[in-house]
Amino acid sequence: MTTAPRLVADLSVSLDGVAAGHDQSREHPFGPKVGERLHTWMFEHAEDNADEVAAITDAGAHIMGRNMFGPDRGDWDLSWKGWWGDDPPYHSLVFVLGHRPREPLEMEGGTTYIFVTDGIESALEQARAAAGDRDVAITGGATTVNEYLAAGLLDELRLHIAPFTIGEGVRVFGDVPDVRLVPVASRTTPHVTHVTWGRPPLVE
Repeated sequence: MTTAPRLVADLSVSLDGVAAGHDQSREHPFGPKVGERLHTWMFEHAEDNADEVAAITDAGAHIMGRNMFGPDRGDWDLSWKGWWGDDPPYHSLVFVLGHRPREPLEMEGGTTYIFVTDGIESALEQARAAAGDRDVAITGGATTVNEYLAAGLLDELRLHIAPFTIGEGVRVFGDVPDVRLVPVASRTTPHVTHVTWGRPPLVE
């Protein structure tokens, strides 16, 4: 029997679970209060976290929320092509959740953004069809991860916890009722703690 590709998620968060601050803009992708502090482990200390960095993009297809794709709201700014330039790191189909249609956006290096307007389950179905035998990865943000958690669709959650609090913003597990996960792995470096949780095993 063929098994559907797993759905996994990576998210950098503070000690109090904040993944993004308020007032996102082109100048401040995660809000001015957060800045880049949650992601220094990826960029300034990549050698210490090489396996975790590689795992983020090592998937057959990706899903992200509109806020993860860009700062604009309402009608699309068609000149905007994502935070990552002409050659994004995904090198796969990336399904972007939203409410307004937009034509697929083909980038260099094998990344194509597909804009999905009919919900998280449709995005997951399309991503699994594209992923082959590899995982489907949610690359953010916290609202999207929370939606899949609440729907019981997430197989594995990998949090990268920075050693400080923020106090306000969008939190992982926000408004997610009654979720049970089991610990899978954890690893600590001087700049971040990587914690992985999975679905509890099914009871026959």
